[in-house]
Amino acid sequence: MSWQDVDTNLLGTGKVNKAAILGQAGGVWASSPGYDISTEEQAAIVGAFADPSSAQANGIRAAGVKFFTLTANERSVYGKKAAAGILCVKTKQAVLVAEYPEGVAPSDATVVVEGLADYLLGVGY
Repeated sequence: MSWQDVDTNLLGTGKVNKAAILGQAGGVWASSPGYDISTEEQAAIVGAFADPSSAQANGIRAAGVKFFTLTANERSVYGKKAAAGILCVKTKQAVLVAEYPEGVAPSDATVVVEGLADYLLGVGY
């Protein structure tokens, strides 16, 4: 995974304005400039897939911003803050974290992020 993957497949669509690829074993594989997800936030995001009820109860935090959790399951965690939102999608080895800005339909951002996750799953990531 590289910054190029984040830039081309997420930010390049215009549907996502901040993104990162987290390793399930820890660490940031790639992220957009200035999108700094703390170690604690990374652990909570990755852990949300094992315990979706925790994400439902506590929300999702990324880069210091708290999002209200709309849905959480073993594949996807979606959150919202005002008219913006966050999508976290788990693959075999990684978690895609993508924020979409106000003015972008959540469904449009979801198609982009879930589509990249499907591709990564298909190639073993």
